[in-house]
Amino acid sequence: MAIQTARKTGWRDNYFLKAFLLGLGLSFTIFLPFILVDGGRFLFYGDFNVQQVPFYRLAHDAIRSGSWGWNSRTDLGANFIGSYSFYLLGSPFFWLTIPFPSEWVQYFMGPLLILKFACATLTGYIYIHRYTKSGDSALIGAVLYAFSGFSVYNVFFNHFHEAIVFFPLLLSALDEYMYRRRRGVFALAVFACCLVNYYFFVGMVTFTLIYFFLRLICGSWRISVRDFLLLGLEAVLGVALSGVLLVPSVLAVIQNNRVSNPINGWNGVLYNRNQRYMHIIECFFFPPDLPARPNFTPDSESKWSSLGAWLPLFGMTGVIGWLQLRRKHWLKKMLWVLFTMALVPFLNASFQLMNSAYYARWFYMLTLMMSLATVLALENERVNWRRAVVWNFTIVTAIAGVIGFMPAKENVDGVESWSWGLMDYPTRFWSYVAVSLICLGLVVYLFMFCKSRKAFKRGAFGCLSVVTVLYSIYFISLGKTQSDYTWDHLIPYQLNGGVNVPLTDLQVCRSDFYESIDNAAMFWQIPSIQAFHSIVPGSVMEFYDSIGVQRDVGSRPKVSHYGIRGLLSVHWLFDDDSDGEYFAGREMDETSMPGWAYYGNANGYDIWENEFYVPMGFTYEYYLPRSEYEEMSKGSDTAVGHRELSMLRALVVEDEDVPKVEGLLELLPEDMRHFSERGYMDDCLERAAEACKDFGYSSSGFSAEIDTRGDEMVFFSVPYEPGWSARVNGQEAEILRVNVGFMAVAVPGGESVRIDFTYETPGLALGLALSILALMGIIAYFSILKRMPERGGPKYPKLMRSGNVPGWAKKNGVAAQRPIRLRRKPKRAPALPPRAPARPVRPEPPKEQEEKREQAPKRLQPRPWPQFDGPEHGEAPETEQKEDNEE
Repeated sequence: MAIQTARKTGWRDNYFLKAFLLGLGLSFTIFLPFILVDGGRFLFYGDFNVQQVPFYRLAHDAIRSGSWGWNSRTDLGANFIGSYSFYLLGSPFFWLTIPFPSEWVQYFMGPLLILKFACATLTGYIYIHRYTKSGDSALIGAVLYAFSGFSVYNVFFNHFHEAIVFFPLLLSALDEYMYRRRRGVFALAVFACCLVNYYFFVGMVTFTLIYFFLRLICGSWRISVRDFLLLGLEAVLGVALSGVLLVPSVLAVIQNNRVSNPINGWNGVLYNRNQRYMHIIECFFFPPDLPARPNFTPDSESKWSSLGAWLPLFGMTGVIGWLQLRRKHWLKKMLWVLFTMALVPFLNASFQLMNSAYYARWFYMLTLMMSLATVLALENERVNWRRAVVWNFTIVTAIAGVIGFMPAKENVDGVESWSWGLMDYPTRFWSYVAVSLICLGLVVYLFMFCKSRKAFKRGAFGCLSVVTVLYSIYFISLGKTQSDYTWDHLIPYQLNGGVNVPLTDLQVCRSDFYESIDNAAMFWQIPSIQAFHSIVPGSVMEFYDSIGVQRDVGSRPKVSHYGIRGLLSVHWLFDDDSDGEYFAGREMDETSMPGWAYYGNANGYDIWENEFYVPMGFTYEYYLPRSEYEEMSKGSDTAVGHRELSMLRALVVEDEDVPKVEGLLELLPEDMRHFSERGYMDDCLERAAEACKDFGYSSSGFSAEIDTRGDEMVFFSVPYEPGWSARVNGQEAEILRVNVGFMAVAVPGGESVRIDFTYETPGLALGLALSILALMGIIAYFSILKRMPERGGPKYPKLMRSGNVPGWAKKNGVAAQRPIRLRRKPKRAPALPPRAPARPVRPEPPKEQEEKREQAPKRLQPRPWPQFDGPEHGEAPETEQKEDNEE
């Protein structure tokens, strides 16, 4: 008997390649029109334009220049690794831009998004194909996952797609371990997910624990204590391997005041916004709302929560059909658990370390389970699709009817009026309703009129592709209508890097942008006091809070805080000349802040110069203890406070550091603690007269030179962080934390005193050492496992598979004493008495058979789905098949 060899398959039968190319083709079709419209770029609106685009270029240039430590162009200055590991540094897609010039980066935003959608389709297929009977149904599930409402919604947040790409690999690696005890893959998957984005990794850990223990409880898996401990070891090694980015990121994030706000009280039991429940429910049945423009529930306070989970074409129909199936299955329990967690605040918060801020940024994991349920329902003949369609239609029409026709009373200027509907944008609302109803109609069409398996498969792929492309284009088009400055301002004046601005000192001072787009300075890569960035040093947040400026996700001090412009060395102010906000009024005769003079116009901006500019690095004559500083008034959005003005007259010193400065500075007298606009100008002139004559940033920090009359304290408005060290004339110097979050050093008297500040990222050395130790641990882990004997003796050759039997025999020391011929094992009949022959059944007359058919309930069923036998099409492991057969 000849041993059969494995059937060779070409690239046309490679479903992994098909998944990638299908996702690539669909995303290319979606994004190509917008790339062509924007001249080769892809620009959207909101956060995408003012964060993702400038962040990519800034980080790209920092990596190429070797400035991996301190970044002076992020807010008042920031830890580069700690600030950008959340956005970019762990993403393999970002690193694809590094070999190319800086000017090319803006043109990579569209192609990288296309690649991300293609990779998400591939990884979705990798996970789903294990559970399906055919590769074609797994392809459908992969497209549902990669182009779900969550994915399309989060085009707005470009860096969220890395988590969408890598999460299926984490579950697939866990399945490999549990089904086949394949070692090491789970550790690598944990490492990749943690490295790519630590914030999303927290949610992945929560989800994976639920997934693992629920499947153990359901009997899908069995695991010994030894294998459980080894699995835990792989998880620990994977996390440790990512330490080179994880440790610096954690040390940076814990300084953020947004992380110290745990959910508590009734807010952990019920959402404080009743509309949020409707928003959560409707996101499963309708295409997603635009970020920052909620339409179904305008007052749900969920503008940037990533609430989107709609599956193109099928919506919730397949999920409802699968949940209604009378069959025990782990996936049904998993879905019910996840839906419950979405509706209970403290359970939802478990995906983000119990933070009280509401986000649904874990819904990509839920959409993966929903996609799997949909394709399993397609393959199961017992699913009642007619009932599922009716349920979906009923819910969609109920939500549409309530929101679309509910009367509402409005009171405008004391005049009451009635209107119909609760939505803010009726046209957009009814468009969403139409999309959902059309998709339901297409599902009914597929089951009613696609009679053959081939027709059903082609129809399903065709309808899914058309719906995916059209609804995605519609969503992105709506988003682009919210941005009317793309060709008027963003492309000609921001993406050009400010090359037409004729100012030579923009890199050694700070600039201000009046009522302009967020991160305008970051496009030009110059230091500024305006920034839209979530992760900055805690000292920056502490400083702004102390003077009455709100600092949550951005630094946007109002013009009422004119005092910090002198303290922070702001030399230039740029006012967009195309908007309706004027820094000095329409006649340009009254500036919004004192001490500013018109300089000229360039690159789409009116330029104003600070006549009381104080260069970076200056000295003081007086000091003020922190406790006495706290007794002064804060500022507001309409008035300046005494606190910020006092920091230009005296150096604010922490109470415990007062003895260190008493010999260098004098305590600010009581009669000098009165502040005014004229006093502010005089203080600026005094500080400027004693400022550094030379200042500049470097790849490792900054340096300065100053002439001093004697021993003095030199202040730099650079945020204080533990990673800083200083040298004065080559000698180590102690850094004091002053002015609520900045730095100062004592210098001796003399000319051209040299001051050098060097920054080393906190935790980077520790994280690198941890990664090296973890790598050594993984190598040792593989070496030990390779030498450990297999349980139950050596593996025997499976003769029904292709394999090298002589090679196996040589490796295991097997020798035949005499040549034998392989014989097939005969079937043995059980030793039981034969059954009695069944009685012949009288056939029913044709008329009675026809009556029974008419009386039987009619069910909307799919055509039999094509099945394939090859393992390349996702043949389920023996344990999975056993589970399905038993249940």
